[in-house]
Amino acid sequence: MTHLDGDQGATAYVGRFAPSPSGPLHFGSLVAALGSYLDAHAHQGQWLVRIEDIDTPRVRPGADSDILHTLEAYGLHWHGEVIWQSQRLKRYAEVSEQLTQQGLVYACQCTRKEIKALGGIYNGHCRNLALSGEHLALRLKQEQPMYHYLDALQGWVDITAAEAEEDYIIKRRDGLFAYQLVVVIDDIDQGITHVVRGADLLIPTARQIGLFQQLGHKAPEYLHLPLAVASPGFKLSKQNYAPAIDRQNPQPALVDALHFLGFAPPPELLSYPVADILDWAHQAYQRQALRRALEVQVSEDANGKTLIQQL
Repeated sequence: MTHLDGDQGATAYVGRFAPSPSGPLHFGSLVAALGSYLDAHAHQGQWLVRIEDIDTPRVRPGADSDILHTLEAYGLHWHGEVIWQSQRLKRYAEVSEQLTQQGLVYACQCTRKEIKALGGIYNGHCRNLALSGEHLALRLKQEQPMYHYLDALQGWVDITAAEAEEDYIIKRRDGLFAYQLVVVIDDIDQGITHVVRGADLLIPTARQIGLFQQLGHKAPEYLHLPLAVASPGFKLSKQNYAPAIDRQNPQPALVDALHFLGFAPPPELLSYPVADILDWAHQAYQRQALRRALEVQVSEDANGKTLIQQL
């Protein structure tokens, strides 16, 4: 196993925040960053930052730098060096070739439209066709299906048999490596032991746990925080043009994020420096106090204040 940023294998807790540089950080991103940061510090662990820019068509020039400067403005300082997925293509190719040599990868010509017409789950159509040539996706034979796993906040997560057993794409038709492959390789190489992130990845996590097993590594512990949504099922995201958080005046969004996570910061914290707000958060943080929900609706009032739905 290759460790980045030195030997982190001896560290009991190594967490990470891994934004995609498709736009500036929004409130939902801040919630995930703050939750993972506080959990790492509560366990006296390391908190790493990774730029997940593998999906190059979605990358916005300069967004990575903007994200890092925003984290600094909010007092969320990381350990070690930031890594970019776009700089690790050779490593992903090595693992893909390793899986191919093991007979676990095959080419697929099926389109998204065809799979959607079948109900959205790939049916293994190309598994035994021995296709070759250009503009084909590569799929991993699912030999480690995960039907359920224990999430540190949400409890037991059940996966349908169709989802658990699906052969999924590890390299796209356009030649780009797929997120499901690279995120596991990155977590292995960085020695990640704990992943705290949004609940939109609750189901895909089962697939990632299975890939850890196929690659002969222990999966991290997962904790999925509630998603910030504008309306039920409509999460705040860069693709949905969620507004960027204010880098010049970080206190309001930081306090709102603490409320969102389930804590009760006193109103006077709004006038405190960021470092003091985080000191309060470190003292208050307990996993059992985290809001246990899959999504929480947020909105803004006429003055731009974030309103968080009370459950």
